[in-house]
Amino acid sequence: MLNLYVALIHHPVVDKNGNRIAAAVTSLDLHDIARAARTYGVRAFYVVTPVVDQLELVGRIIDHWVTGAGAAYNPDRRQALELIRTAASLERMLSTIRRETGRDPLTVATSARAGRADLGFADCRAMITDRQPVVLLLGTAWGLAPEVIREADFRLRPIRAGADYNHLSVRSAVSIILDRLTRAAAAGGSLSKE
Repeated sequence: MLNLYVALIHHPVVDKNGNRIAAAVTSLDLHDIARAARTYGVRAFYVVTPVVDQLELVGRIIDHWVTGAGAAYNPDRRQALELIRTAASLERMLSTIRRETGRDPLTVATSARAGRADLGFADCRAMITDRQPVVLLLGTAWGLAPEVIREADFRLRPIRAGADYNHLSVRSAVSIILDRLTRAAAAGGSLSKE
């Protein structure tokens, strides 16, 4: 298991006009990101939102698939959704990880837009094999609020596929990022250029 956590931030994020908002939790994000997290050996998948109704919704979904009828119906899904944790804020999530691991977690913000001093995938890959916990921050809606990106310890280089279109769903982005961060270790080799 990697020393890596995934955090899907629902607040603070921005809408298409750049306004700071709280985005809605979607069941599809929970299922698909949990499955990717389980596949790639992530320690936990945090859903971060201050909206009480949304936290309760996540709790009901987890209960159904982890301890309810869904657990017997689809044990593979149970294994994935067991990774989901909730937090009312980024600060609370980081405090929980700090308490559990005894170390300050490093935060790595993601964005589809390039910025100053973006961290390459190879450098980030090296960080997640260290003992210090690393938290990958992903934004819903139109991405993380600027202050989340500014306050993060690092910012991961955007996913580029050689096309002029770059607007992946967060579910797709998580899968691609996790693959790029873990595939060299799994294959026993290193990647060429990233």
